[in-house]
Amino acid sequence: MSKASIVREWTRTDGSKCVGGSEDNAKAPRGSLMLYNSLLDEKVPFVPASGPGSKSLSWYTCGPTVYDVLHMGHARNYVTFDIIRRVLEDYFGYNILYVMNVTDVDDKIILRARRNYLLAKYKEGKHTDAEVKAFAEKAVQNSFAKQSAKLAEAEAFVVAAKEEQEAAAADKKGGLQRQLNELEGAIKNEAHKLSQIQTALSALGQAGDSATIYAVASDFVAEELDREQGKSVTDSSIFRAHAAKYEAEFTQDMDSLGVRRPDVLTRVSEYMDEIVDYVKKIVDNGMAYESNGSVYFDTTNFRACGHIYGKLKPWAVGSSALAAEGESNFETSEKRSYTDFALWKASKPGEPFWESPWGQGRPGWHIECSAMASTLIGSRMDIHTGGDDLRFPHHDNEPAQAEAFYHNEGCHQWVNYFLHSGHLEIEGLKMSKSLKNFITIMEALKSFSARQLRLLFVLQSWNKSMVYGEASRAEMKAREAQLNFFFQNIEVAVRGVDEITSCAKWQAEERDLSQKLQAVQNQVHEHLLDNLNTAAVMDTLIELIKSTNIYLSKKRESASAAAPAQPLLLRKVATYVTRMLSMFGIVDASWDKPGFADAASGAGDAKGAGT
Repeated sequence: MSKASIVREWTRTDGSKCVGGSEDNAKAPRGSLMLYNSLLDEKVPFVPASGPGSKSLSWYTCGPTVYDVLHMGHARNYVTFDIIRRVLEDYFGYNILYVMNVTDVDDKIILRARRNYLLAKYKEGKHTDAEVKAFAEKAVQNSFAKQSAKLAEAEAFVVAAKEEQEAAAADKKGGLQRQLNELEGAIKNEAHKLSQIQTALSALGQAGDSATIYAVASDFVAEELDREQGKSVTDSSIFRAHAAKYEAEFTQDMDSLGVRRPDVLTRVSEYMDEIVDYVKKIVDNGMAYESNGSVYFDTTNFRACGHIYGKLKPWAVGSSALAAEGESNFETSEKRSYTDFALWKASKPGEPFWESPWGQGRPGWHIECSAMASTLIGSRMDIHTGGDDLRFPHHDNEPAQAEAFYHNEGCHQWVNYFLHSGHLEIEGLKMSKSLKNFITIMEALKSFSARQLRLLFVLQSWNKSMVYGEASRAEMKAREAQLNFFFQNIEVAVRGVDEITSCAKWQAEERDLSQKLQAVQNQVHEHLLDNLNTAAVMDTLIELIKSTNIYLSKKRESASAAAPAQPLLLRKVATYVTRMLSMFGIVDASWDKPGFADAASGAGDAKGAGT
């Protein structure tokens, strides 16, 4: 990390510059939509790239790396941005070109496909239980040694970071403290992984038959087989089939959750020519170089050409401990600088490859998104989204690549608004495949309906971490019960009543409820303008529901034929509540038909999220 103090910058659509921490950043005309922009980590006015009055938006979201099943941490990301997309399209009226990629060529896919293949072949072999156990014990012991070293390395990083932070000048302490906080979080993750390996070692000691051994240690066995035999896997169809299987499962999961499909779906394997051309242009622009058949992004020359590298997490730049797991070649002698990263990776035995000017190889992790998004959107993008864990290095490297590609066109800000969904945490840790503390989407849908899971996320701030625990689930169920009771109350009150011929004269109670509805409509609008605050919207709707329930209770108590509950007013209130729930995707029906579309709301119902 640079020893210089960190300055965050962002350029508005009109070309004016904003510096992080300035009070001017939030200044906007009344009624402006404000969004939390990760480029400054502040709420700023939202203005489309095509101008203040435009309703046209371009949006690129990072889709799945299809190497394994999806879990609730993924649902947090995709459902959250589906909710935001619905609000922008259905409430604010934006016309959005929504592009999502599928990463079907990646280190994780290669490793998992190879390991699954080798494990299946090993299981087909005629090995005794004793032979399987001996191999499994070796595999787990090797993993334990490797993970112990990683934990020790993480602890050393923290010690060094503390020393640097204590010795730093006051204007540099903030960024260093953020780096330290993340490094300390990394220790928790590495310690958790080590604990899981220790648990596997203990369980393995009690295992006798092969089935039990595999149940305990199949991942470790697969990893050891890959270390020994991975280079022998040369059939490229193994990798394609693996990616295709999990892409199909991803689509099924998204449909089950009611997530709207993208307007454009891009697969890395289908854009290989565009990716190669993209890398070539960055090389031609002097901001990338070839080394032993690989191509690396030149962060030093990038800065020398007037660009800023590390806009989203400047305190993490250069930290191998904070680099995402996909940055597998972070440490290599092929790079000129430790902050450089791979655009094109030279082919190795046991990996799929494509032809390029630098020889056989495949794309680096980050280049795919820059190339595919640029092909469809161009040199300026309104919104780019993804999970918070993608900030560094992926979302720091993407715009760097694009700015290098469009350097001669004067591009210095490829993305105007970076939005990142908060982590989903379980037992104090981020839900993650690598931590093996996840609940798959399909498992969750056996216990909760799609409506309930969507409601769970609507009740949280989209850009802050949330806990997947009893408290959040209890709140979700309580809110759903309130909504159900409200719609049932309305249905009972208007059942069999002729809305036109019944007594229609308003009393004080009707005027009060009508004024409450108008006030709630204004408050909801203000909440949505304020960073799409869906949690506050739900709180406000519940207040309207409580007022309506009180109104109905009073009418039942008076039981006066001269002053009955007014069905037209009740329909207006219920229709508004339904419209808001429909906008969030909680109601699977036209918003002008009050209530939930189906009576089912319990476990296992995968309906009710809308499409």
